[in-house]
This record gives sequence, C-alpha cells and structure tokens, in this order.
Amino acid sequence: MTAPTPATAPATAPLTGLRVLDLATLFAGPLAATMLGDFGAEVIKVEHPHRPDPSRGHGPAKDGVGLWWKLLGRNKRTMTLDLSTRGGRDILLALAAESDVIIENFRPGTLEKWNLGWNELSAANPRLVLARVTGFGQFGPYSHRPGFGTLAEAMSGFAVITGEPDGPPTLPPFGLADSIAALSTAYAVMTALAGRDRTGRGQVVDLAIIEPILMAIGPHPIWYDQLGYVQPRTGNRSSNNAPRNTYRTADGRWLAVSTSAQSVAERVMQLVGRPELIDEPWFATGTGRAAHADVLDEAVGGWIAAHGRDEVITAFEKAEAAVAPVYDIRDVMADPQYRALDTVTEVQDDELGPLRMQNVLFRLSETPGAIRWAGRPHGADTEEILTGLGLSGPEISRLREGGAL
Repeated sequence: MTAPTPATAPATAPLTGLRVLDLATLFAGPLAATMLGDFGAEVIKVEHPHRPDPSRGHGPAKDGVGLWWKLLGRNKRTMTLDLSTRGGRDILLALAAESDVIIENFRPGTLEKWNLGWNELSAANPRLVLARVTGFGQFGPYSHRPGFGTLAEAMSGFAVITGEPDGPPTLPPFGLADSIAALSTAYAVMTALAGRDRTGRGQVVDLAIIEPILMAIGPHPIWYDQLGYVQPRTGNRSSNNAPRNTYRTADGRWLAVSTSAQSVAERVMQLVGRPELIDEPWFATGTGRAAHADVLDEAVGGWIAAHGRDEVITAFEKAEAAVAPVYDIRDVMADPQYRALDTVTEVQDDELGPLRMQNVLFRLSETPGAIRWAGRPHGADTEEILTGLGLSGPEISRLREGGAL
C-alpha cells in the first residue's frame, strides 16, 4: 500500500501547510479533524497501539474493514503511540513542536497525568492550539464524568422536545450532538488560529459537547428567562407556525411541508382549496396558525392524501410553496440535486476500491477542499511519520520494544 503524503494536498487548498494531531476518539474530535483535513491540513491520526479508535469497529464492515472509519479517517495519516509511556510522551512533544493544532478528548487531567498538559505542550510550541473536546468541559462538578453525545442530547433540552406529545422524549438515531460539536470545534480551532495570527501565541480551546447543541435548539433559555415558557413536545408540528408536518400521499409516500413565511402559508391554503382560512384572524401570525394546527393539518393532509407524491410536489412547486419528500438513504443517493452538487462523491480506496461517501462540507470558488484518500489502516504511516521526525530505524525499533508504538 502506497503511503499518502502531505504533498498530495492541492496547492490551492486553504489549510495546506497546517499540521493537526488528532488524538481524539469516536466522533466529535475526530470529525473536526476530518473537516480540517478536507481543506488541506495535514492530519496525523494518533491511536493507541492496542486500542485503536473505536469508530473503526462501529457499524457495518466490508471484508473486515469498518466503513464508518473510511469516512471519519479520510485525509488522515495514521500512526500508533502510547502516550502513557516515556517514549510515547517524547514523540508527542516532538510532533507538537512541529504542529499547529492538537485535538484531544481525554477526560480532564489525563494529559496532565502523563506530563503532557498545556504547560508542557506550550513549552514545546508556544504557537500551538490545543482543542480539548469533552462531554462537560474542563471544569465544573461534572467535568470528571465520561461524556457522550447521547448525554448532551438528553441534557441540552433536545430530547425532551423531540417526539410525539404523548410519547417519550426521543434521542436521535445518529451522532447529532457529536456532529454539532465537531462543527463547533473546527470553527473554534480556526478562530484560535486567527487569534494566533494577531498575537503570535497559541491557546487552549475548551469545548463541552453539551453546549453547541444547546445553542442549536435556539431561544429556549431566553424564552424561559423572560416568560417562564417551556416548549412542549409537538411531534412534527411546530409551536411557531403551521401547517408544518409530514403528510402521506395517495401512493403511500411521505412529504414534509413548512410554512414559516406568511405568504407561503397563504399559497398553501389556496393550493389545497381552503382559501377561506386565510381570512381567519388567527391565520395572520405563525403562533396563531400553530394554535389551530388541527384545522390546517386536516386541510393540507386531506388534499395531499388524495394525490400522488409527484403530483403534489409539482403542484407545490408551481404554487411556490415549500415541500420536500421524506427520503431514506436510497433516495438521497439517487436525488438529482444531490448529484448535481456531488454531495455524495466517489473515492478510490486501496483496500476496498471505489466507494461513495459525503463530499467536503462546502464549496469554495478559489481554494476548494478535496478528499485525497479514505481512512487508512491502523498505524499505517507510523514509520514514515517517525522517520520524518529524524528517527533512525534502530530508534524506532527501540520504541516498539518499549511499547510506545
């Protein structure tokens, strides 16, 4: 297998020349590193010699190769290193001296226990940015607890407002909080790097997974602070506007309708043959319509139930009203808009051959990102990376014998 090198990053990629050490596991921290690698950063994935990132074993595998890792590990070189050993510590400090960013998600105090805390890392490289991604942050009464995205989804207020009114709080069937935290971490890292450009000094990013998802749910804190208002579970309905729901078509398909704008709500009523509802006093505001969601759902749902999916979509588009089909992944892969955007793109992989995965997150007109390779095997680039640090073959062998690799 040919080892990819940083030189394979496009010269125009905006983060070319930036080196990131990914010490994190599972999703929030590693996904943030993936996002940086997508735009040219050289990302080195550092894993324990005997306990690789658990994401390698999450979900379905093909020929013994974890497919989730192919996405999460893309654009990363991989090496093994036991940070709890003296040799591992020395190698990490040497890597830190030549890096711009470290992303880690150990419990607070773990790096310090290994004499690899901020004091030691910043002494090795005063320009280093250390992103610390944990469930609850670096301080406070819960900081010592193990934290996962599921706990953040529960504690943020997300789960309690998700689900049907007469059902239980509902957790998402994917890493929602971790994904939001990953986006936030990538943003935080770039903000810290911008600060470094001004001051010449690196700094610590303290990101608690419970916080970004709380920001994502919107104005709930200020609603409660000012009005004592606690949003209930409303299923697919909204407490801010109506009609807003999923509706089943005559051919058994599902469509989502949203009417956040007043003009759209009026066009939907015209379309479904209930224009008299527009003249109701309560129809003039989103909250007023939400209070009469039963009436509006009956009107919209009844009309949609009498027509096929394609007919409904065509009619809504002609009326300039907002509608979308409810997709599963098969629909996503076949959708012409996703295809036009190349949202799911093909990547050539040394282990599995051609495979399809999500493309880079956004398009830049002058300095685009790229997927250079999919996730690589555990420790595949260890020797190359250590040789790049100037270590000789015998020195690498001694590190292996000492358990550092």
